[in-house]
Amino acid sequence: MAEPLTIPGFVNAHSHAFQRALRGRTEGDDFWGWRDAMLAEAEAQTSERVRIDYERVYREMRTSGYTAVGEFHYLGFDEAIAAAEAAEAVGISFVLLYTAYARGGLERFRQASAADYLRDVEALRDRGLAVGLAPHSVRACPPDWLEEIGRYAEEHGLILHVHADEQPREIEECVAEHGVRPIELLARSACLGPRATVVHATHADDHELDLLAEAGARICACPTTEANLGDGFLPVERVCERGIGICIGSDSNVRIDPLEELRELEGIARRRTQRRNVISPDTLLCFGADEGAAALGLDSWLEVQVDRDHPALDGIDDADVFGALVFGCSADVFVR
Repeated sequence: MAEPLTIPGFVNAHSHAFQRALRGRTEGDDFWGWRDAMLAEAEAQTSERVRIDYERVYREMRTSGYTAVGEFHYLGFDEAIAAAEAAEAVGISFVLLYTAYARGGLERFRQASAADYLRDVEALRDRGLAVGLAPHSVRACPPDWLEEIGRYAEEHGLILHVHADEQPREIEECVAEHGVRPIELLARSACLGPRATVVHATHADDHELDLLAEAGARICACPTTEANLGDGFLPVERVCERGIGICIGSDSNVRIDPLEELRELEGIARRRTQRRNVISPDTLLCFGADEGAAALGLDSWLEVQVDRDHPALDGIDDADVFGALVFGCSADVFVR
């Protein structure tokens, strides 16, 4: 038998674990239709349900090669504690991306003020949780909230994650309200910097990508969810040309497979450029592990073992194993 291959565990930098319950359902003819079903599912969540269901989701992540997760959480304070308990039970490193919500969504998502939101963050940190700041989006947080949260992140050295440029309608509404695109608004609201991660950036234009590069911010791509929701394609090759870091997330958890996320990134780049090997296997694996850890502020996380006797790797030379892992394997290749 071949010796197992040990590699850094994959880091899931963006998860909404409760959305796993929507797997296989087909409501909604676009993102906004799907969102209605998602909001109904969110409304039904309780601390008890989060504790049970999230453990199931995190266990699936753990067996699929993820050893750390950033949970983008907007269901409430008590539910955040339940999510952390679920992660601890499974043995997956957990960073709570506690979400600020001023308007829209459901009442349970919202805080009365940015100051109230930050008090919740401090209370969660006092409980020993690793917490990052997460203004949900420019739809949910007006500029004064973004500015206050951005300043707090800088003053306390905290990571900051935010959705942006996922949908054309989101961009149109931002331009109508603020006169600029979402990432431009984040830049002028002190929300971009080396500890910032913009989730999706699917429809970012060149100027917005330049702003991310100048700030040293990252992008978290979630290709399986973006495909499932019909979001569009991240301009992967333009992101890489600018040296912007990319990490991955399972997002809605319609699929939980880091290799599929990475394979899809390269597949998008190949389709857009009509050439092969846009991103090397080593770089893709770095996106899946090191970049995600940096996005979550992690210094260490568990490794995983690759089963070298797996049929998908049968006959593969050691020199080609990383390429075969990314392009020829699924998450069942990891030793459980």
